[in-house]
Amino acid sequence: MSLLDDPPGWGAIPTPAGEFRLSPVRLPTDLDLLAGWMNDPEIAAFWQLAGPPDATERHLRAQLDGDGRSVPCLGLLDGVPTSYWEVYRADLDPLARHYPARPHDTGVHLLIGPAESRGRGLGAVLLAALAERILRQRPRCERVVAEPDVRNRRSVRAFEQAGFRLDTELDLPDKRAALMVRARVPFVA
Repeated sequence: MSLLDDPPGWGAIPTPAGEFRLSPVRLPTDLDLLAGWMNDPEIAAFWQLAGPPDATERHLRAQLDGDGRSVPCLGLLDGVPTSYWEVYRADLDPLARHYPARPHDTGVHLLIGPAESRGRGLGAVLLAALAERILRQRPRCERVVAEPDVRNRRSVRAFEQAGFRLDTELDLPDKRAALMVRARVPFVA
């Protein structure tokens, strides 16, 4: 059961970088790939999941066996895994204790896996595409939110380039975070 209207079922999203789609994480099939990404020093600095594959597996298993408020997905670009995503109900997450959450706020966590795919603007392209898809697929969601570590300037910049704005900085238990918000733009006739 998902409290998120099945993100992997949302289908292909055309982007300037290629066809993007979310695919549900499958264990044990995807574990080596994801554990490898989590052990990349650039990713490990912010995700804190470096180590043996069972550290990554525990993180994934908590979501896969959970109540559906967070859905872990591989991001496929033209069929090739290039990113990892967690789409989650921010209003039902512990994050909601740290900001004025609204019903159905939807959060995203992401990482671009292959080092050669980073630093080219891909994160911003995929974030913009997914934020639009979330707002289209989840009509009760008024905002897409994220909370990257403030030290992760590349991530904060990608969110800004994808149409998110910095709302505030939050002191969370494991980091100082930039609360990034992309609000639904009202339709103007």
